[in-house]
Amino acid sequence: MSRRQKVGYGVLAVAFAIVIVAVSLRGPIAQDLAYHLFADGRNYFLIPNFWNVISNVAFLVVGAIGIHGVLREPGFTYVAENRPGYLLLFLGASLVSVGSGYYHLWPDNDSLVWDRLPMTIAFMALLSVVVSEFISIRVGKWLLWPLQVLGIFSVFYWYISEQDGQGDLRYYALVQFLPMLTIPLILIFFRCAYTRASGYGWLLGAYGLAKLFEHYDEAIYQSLGFISGHSLKHITAAAGLYLLIVSYQYRLLRD
Repeated sequence: MSRRQKVGYGVLAVAFAIVIVAVSLRGPIAQDLAYHLFADGRNYFLIPNFWNVISNVAFLVVGAIGIHGVLREPGFTYVAENRPGYLLLFLGASLVSVGSGYYHLWPDNDSLVWDRLPMTIAFMALLSVVVSEFISIRVGKWLLWPLQVLGIFSVFYWYISEQDGQGDLRYYALVQFLPMLTIPLILIFFRCAYTRASGYGWLLGAYGLAKLFEHYDEAIYQSLGFISGHSLKHITAAAGLYLLIVSYQYRLLRD
């Protein structure tokens, strides 16, 4: 094990500890109902919130391309031992199109469950895949199913707590953002088993940009007039996943 890897393990351990302690000490976080209010509520073809709904088609297309790559494309490079991880990553992305599309038709806490479930499937699968490629195939493969259980639990825990009048988003927030914290650290301190690992950097960059678009939903809609920040969020996040898929097609296993 190189010195860089040893430092990497230490940094990851500290990051995990800080996040877990922060979540434990933080009080319950209820879902802000203003979250369901989006800038662009235009209806077309009898579809409410048309552009926020339709923009989710991008996830269906990209997810299908990824699934086809894992199942059928001979030039698609991935860790075969953790094949279910890649399939769940792209299946989760495909299901986001359905869940998020449904949510944006009738935005409320009940429909939000179906938006968040496929996202957790994709996030947890992505973490498993990255661990497989950069740290250990065995560990990444082993983590896949516990991470899936943790992700699904976090969504239902939030929803049930909301029904009980004491909404608590902490564990869902942990599941969503912990991979976005740990994956960059893994990219920095560990070496990918394949060339062209930059696909993960493009994915993370697109995700960060998508979150900015989400935050400035209203401002972007007021400035552009024809599309909102939230619709751009969907398109940008899907584009980041597509760039990752492209990198899978042009990389090689290192010696």
